[in-house]
Amino acid sequence: MLAAALAVLALAACGRGDDEEAQEVRPVRVMITDKRLSGDTVTLIGSVQPQSEINLSFRISGRMTDRLVSVGDHVRRGQLVARLDTQDEESALQSARAQQSGAQAQMVEAENNFIRMRGLVAQDAVSRALFDQAQSSRKAAQAQAESAQAQVNLANNRLSYTRLSSDVAGVVTAQGAEPGEVVAAGQMIVQVAREGGRDAAFDVPAAVKESTPADTDVLVMLTADPRITARGRVREVAPRADPVTNTFRVKVGLIDPPAAMRMGSTVTGRIKLDAVLGIEVPAAAVMRSGGRTAVWVVDPKAHTVSMRQIAVQSSSPSSVMVASGLEQGDIVVTAGVHALHPGQKVRFEQAKPTFAKPGEAAPGGAQP
Repeated sequence: MLAAALAVLALAACGRGDDEEAQEVRPVRVMITDKRLSGDTVTLIGSVQPQSEINLSFRISGRMTDRLVSVGDHVRRGQLVARLDTQDEESALQSARAQQSGAQAQMVEAENNFIRMRGLVAQDAVSRALFDQAQSSRKAAQAQAESAQAQVNLANNRLSYTRLSSDVAGVVTAQGAEPGEVVAAGQMIVQVAREGGRDAAFDVPAAVKESTPADTDVLVMLTADPRITARGRVREVAPRADPVTNTFRVKVGLIDPPAAMRMGSTVTGRIKLDAVLGIEVPAAAVMRSGGRTAVWVVDPKAHTVSMRQIAVQSSSPSSVMVASGLEQGDIVVTAGVHALHPGQKVRFEQAKPTFAKPGEAAPGGAQP
C-alpha cells in the first residue's frame, strides 16, 4: 500500500511539472516592423573572365600531327597553332591537277577543231551541222576545263585547311585533342581568350538581380590585395538562373583593369542596389533550416508566437531586408528565438519600432 501511494504522489508531481512547463512564459526581445526605403550595397565574390573566347578548330577531319601552343601561351593573329597530316590532301591535289591537264588538252583540241570548221563552213566545204557540232564540243570542253580548275582550287583549299591559324590575338585558355589523335571537323583544338576585354563575373541571388540598376557602376577589388581596384559597369545579366545554385550570372565589364587582375583571379565586387520599400529585421531574428527562412511573430492579444516564412531580398552580417512575408506593425522576436515553439507564451522585455528615433516612445512598450 505504501508503494502504491508513493507511485500516485510521483505521478501527481510529474503532472504538475508538465502543466507548469506547458504554462511557462518565456521572456523575449521583440521589435515592431516598419517599412522604409533601402538601397543597400552588397558585396559579391567572383572571378575575372575574358569577355569573349573563341574555339579554334580544323575545317576538315584528319590526324593531327602537331599542336604548337598550350594553355597560358599568348598567340598572335595569324599565328600557326596546329597541323594535320597532309598526305591525303596532297594526293587529292595531284589528282585534281592531272584532271585539269586532261581537260585543258581537250579544250585546246576542241578550240582548234572549231576554228577549222568555221573556215570550212564559210567556204561551204562542210555542212552547217558539223560546224554546230564543233561549236558544242568547244563549249563542253571549256566547261570541263573550268570544272577541273574548280577542283584544283578546292583541293588547294583543303590542303591549306591542314594548317590551323589563330583568327585573333589572345591567350590560350583550354586545349582539346593531343597530337596523334584523329580529329573531326569543328572539334575544338585550342580555346583562345580574345585580348581587349575582361569581365568580373558574379553569381547573385534573384533579389539582388532584380534590384541591380542597369549600367550601374561597380567597384571591383582583387581579393588577395584589396588595394588593387578597378571600376566596371554591369554589361550582361543572365536571363535564366543556374539550375543547381539558383543564382544569376552578372558580368561586369572592367574599365582599364590593372595587369594584376589576370584571368581567373578572385575578385570582390561592391554593387549599390536600387532603393526599394521593404522591412528590415536583425539577422539574429532570422532562422534558416531546410532551405527555408522564417521568423517568430507574436500575437499581440494572446502573447503567443507562430513561425512565419519570409523571402529575403538582401542580407548583411547584422540585418536582413525582407522582400515578403511580413507586414508593417508585425511584432517580431529578435532575441531568444531558438528556445521557442509554436504556441509558446512569451513576455516582452522590450518592444519598439524598427527605426524609432532617440527619445521617441516605443509603441507597445514593455510588458510584465
